[in-house]
Amino acid sequence: MFPDAALPAPASLMTLLAVFSPFFTAPSFRTFTGLACGFLAQSGKRTVCGMLTGAGLSRAWPHDRAHYFFSSARWNPDDLGICVAKLVIGLLVPDGEPVEVLIDDTLFRRRGKKVWAASWFHDGSAQGPAKTGFGNNWVVLAVRVFLPMVSRPVAVPVMAKLVIKDTTSASRLWLARRMVTRLARELPGRQLHVTADSAYAGEELKQLPADVTWTTRLRSNAALHDLPPERTGKRGRPRKKGDRLPALAKIAAAAAFSQVTVTRYGKTETIAVHALTCLWYSVTGTAPVTVILIRDKSKTGFDLALITTEKNPDIAAIIERYAARWSIEVAIEDAKQLFGTGQARNRTARAVERTIPFMLACQAIAVCWYATVGHHPADTEARRLDAPWYTSKTEPSTADMTAKLRRVIIAAKFKRLHADQPEPAEIHAIRLAWEDAEDLAA
Repeated sequence: MFPDAALPAPASLMTLLAVFSPFFTAPSFRTFTGLACGFLAQSGKRTVCGMLTGAGLSRAWPHDRAHYFFSSARWNPDDLGICVAKLVIGLLVPDGEPVEVLIDDTLFRRRGKKVWAASWFHDGSAQGPAKTGFGNNWVVLAVRVFLPMVSRPVAVPVMAKLVIKDTTSASRLWLARRMVTRLARELPGRQLHVTADSAYAGEELKQLPADVTWTTRLRSNAALHDLPPERTGKRGRPRKKGDRLPALAKIAAAAAFSQVTVTRYGKTETIAVHALTCLWYSVTGTAPVTVILIRDKSKTGFDLALITTEKNPDIAAIIERYAARWSIEVAIEDAKQLFGTGQARNRTARAVERTIPFMLACQAIAVCWYATVGHHPADTEARRLDAPWYTSKTEPSTADMTAKLRRVIIAAKFKRLHADQPEPAEIHAIRLAWEDAEDLAA
């Protein structure tokens, strides 16, 4: 067994990794620590064996120990995700403030008929008009935070669920609602504001916990109704919904829009909005919702329709919240391009279902590490000196965060464990002295 003291983890990172120890057995936690450090330190492929190489453990640990961790070890990816979410919220979200949750799905491309749950899915980044790809589709839940050194909102992925066709898990909304419900149960008394695109709207929203609000883009053909009328006192069941409202285009044509100032996509601007309270009975049941029609560029009609289950919402805050949904797209792109998430070639069911949550957890740990102990004001200046063509760079990027953590992990490999331990340069000087002594003796 490789001793814990020799694991390539700096103390600042081990403080974060130690939070996860209750969710593993002692041997699995040592493996988790080594693979997490290897994943974050690796600059090449983030395969399972690539993590061992990145940690410098390829000669110390057998490679089947790493594969066993994903395929057979005793740990639950859902519990891991909850632990990551609590870590992110505890460190990066102020106490008492609502938790902003973002939902989206993405395809991690795979090859081979034996890969568990791999199939053809929609892939917006695919070439050609078909926009499909073969691989594993994942629904990702991220927590939106604001870092003091970054002006843009940052999405930190914390949980993920695998889409499995021909099962209950084939529904992305069902998976998203399950993750949100589990997170709300683990954070009693904390308000959760969930934002997703129009694909995440359906009857599952009728089962939302009381502390959860849901904001999404409204389909243009949505069947909206007035609030139910007052009871008449006559016999019979009272009405659950009012009259059917006209189409959104007709509502916008007859509506009186007002001006609202919002900050979105890095700009502050004034736009025209119209809000109305109604029922989306087929989706949210008898719970009232607020529809927000946004007139941004066009002079008539509307450009975007949003809907939220939040009661008496701040219209500007809802619009800004939906605009900040783009940060989860950035986080998923960072996961694929910078962290190498999805490069592991696991094929069995348990290994496939655990590898992506593990990799996303490492991404969240990296952001937490940089936000709490890793940032230094000179980081951006150093980056501009290395790349002077970035003349307008004023903030660290995700690539800068990962690069600094990688350097710290690599430096930890060569750090002296004891104060009286000689430095490599001292050892080299002694070796040269021995060679000179041998030459003189000869």
